[in-house]
Amino acid sequence: MKIYTRKGDDGTTGLLFGGRTQKDADAIALNGAVDEAQAALGWARSLQPVDEPLNTVIAEVERDLWILMAEVATQLDNRPKLEDDRTKVSQRMIDQLEERIDYWSHQVEMPTEFVVPGENQPSAALDVARTVIRRAEREAVSWSLEGSLVVAYLNRLSDFVWTLARVAEGPAHRTARSMKEGNA
Repeated sequence: MKIYTRKGDDGTTGLLFGGRTQKDADAIALNGAVDEAQAALGWARSLQPVDEPLNTVIAEVERDLWILMAEVATQLDNRPKLEDDRTKVSQRMIDQLEERIDYWSHQVEMPTEFVVPGENQPSAALDVARTVIRRAEREAVSWSLEGSLVVAYLNRLSDFVWTLARVAEGPAHRTARSMKEGNA
C-alpha cells in the first residue's frame, strides 16, 4: 500500500462514510487542530515512563480523540450512522473526564493562583497540549452542530490536561505571585 493517493491534490479530503469536502472547511480545520492536540499529548506522554499511570491515561485520551475526529469528519446526512463511544462523542466520555479530573486533582494540592508553566518538561509539554486543545475548542465552536458534544468534550479535556500538568509538576507550583516576589 502506498502512503500517497493523490486524491487530495484537488484541495479536498475524504470523509467518514463517504463524500469529500474542501480541506479548508470548518470540520477539517477543527480536525487539524485536534490532530495537533493529539500529537502534543503524545509528546507529553513520551516524557512519562511507560508504566506510569499518567502515561496510560494520556494514551486513553489520545484514543478518544480519534472518536471525536470521526464525528467531525462525517457529513450531516451520514450522522445517523455515528455510534456513541465509537464514532461519536458521548456524555459518558465527558463524565469520564470529569471523574478523572476529580481523581487526579486529589493527587497533589492544586494551586489557587495562575501557574507559570515550565516547572519541568512533562508539565510544560502538558501545558502546551492544553493550549492546543483550547485552540481546537475555539475551532469547534465554529463547526458545532446541534446535538454534538464535541465542544463540551474539548472544554473538559483542556481542564483535565491542566490538572495532569499540575500533577506532573508536583507540589512546587510556581505562581505569578511567587515569581514576582522572587520566590522562584
